[in-house]
Amino acid sequence: MTEPALDSPAPHASPRGLDLDRLSAYLATHRPELAGGDLSATLIAGGKSNLTYLLRAGGHEVVLRRPPLGHVLATAHDMTREFRVISALAPTDVPVPAALLLCEDPDVIGAPFYLMERVRGEVFRARSQTDPLTAEQRRGLAMAMMDTLAALHTVDPAAVGLADFGRPEGYLARQVRRWSGQLDRSRSRPLPGIDELRDRLAATAPEGANAGRIVHGDYRLDNLLATVDPVAVRAVLDWEMATLGDPLADLGLLLTYWDVLGDSDAAEGNPVADGLGPRAGFPTGAELIDRYAGRSDVDVGPLHWHVALGCFKLAVICEGIHYRHTRGQTLGEGFDRIGDMVAPLVAHGLGAVEEK
Repeated sequence: MTEPALDSPAPHASPRGLDLDRLSAYLATHRPELAGGDLSATLIAGGKSNLTYLLRAGGHEVVLRRPPLGHVLATAHDMTREFRVISALAPTDVPVPAALLLCEDPDVIGAPFYLMERVRGEVFRARSQTDPLTAEQRRGLAMAMMDTLAALHTVDPAAVGLADFGRPEGYLARQVRRWSGQLDRSRSRPLPGIDELRDRLAATAPEGANAGRIVHGDYRLDNLLATVDPVAVRAVLDWEMATLGDPLADLGLLLTYWDVLGDSDAAEGNPVADGLGPRAGFPTGAELIDRYAGRSDVDVGPLHWHVALGCFKLAVICEGIHYRHTRGQTLGEGFDRIGDMVAPLVAHGLGAVEEK
């Protein structure tokens, strides 16, 4: 299995977003096995929001997560929430990296951060990775992805100490308001149709009969570490938007990635979603939902509103990344194309929100 791509700096240099000298001094007290002059860090390429680094020292390897550089949207990059949820899920059937250390002091590296174990596996985010797989392997990955999501949604929040992790009542209406606010903080150009989509979602938000489950908030294939020999999900990553809410929101966003972007020319070669879906030889979104429904007690019901919410949410996320890119606040390649995805997402969302 190949590992996530690493952007390697010069030996012992501090990559952008980290001050290794200050970090080493902090670790000398809290994780002394990682402190010392041989501490090195490399940015793990591929993430489009929070920044992820591989730390190496004294034969140890761990992963560090911190918020993006500049223009941090409120609550969207909360290290404490990520650390708390993966700590809580450790004894469940949901595979997560072991949580090792949380630092809420922004003075150490310029922002709060946490450390977690390094899990071996591959992040499948591009056709160049999945095209060589057999049809059986692609199907196995897709079904393992759905089995893992079903496992997450069947966890009792109170049983793992997450009873107060969110406010399930009014979750869907609150999601529309939250992402509307994020949109207003990321506007830098005309976005035809996006205000109409927001207004239609706000006017038609369902009650959310399934509310009160743990939701990931950005569940998709490339937020998983997986293997294909054997096919397995080794870890679910990127918990920055996790909360208690309606699990159909996870399904709607997943279908947005899978069936909307997976069948869109705008996604081809794009770092957010490189067309991973039926067009890439994976099962259809309907097959994914059938698999999920067979392993979960969640009433999947009509998902069109949740797909529309997924389109709106992803459009806002892409616009936020585009905003940061225009200000030189993104690390890695491919960010120049992310803004192109906003228009097709808005168009599909407008169609979906009207479905009966």
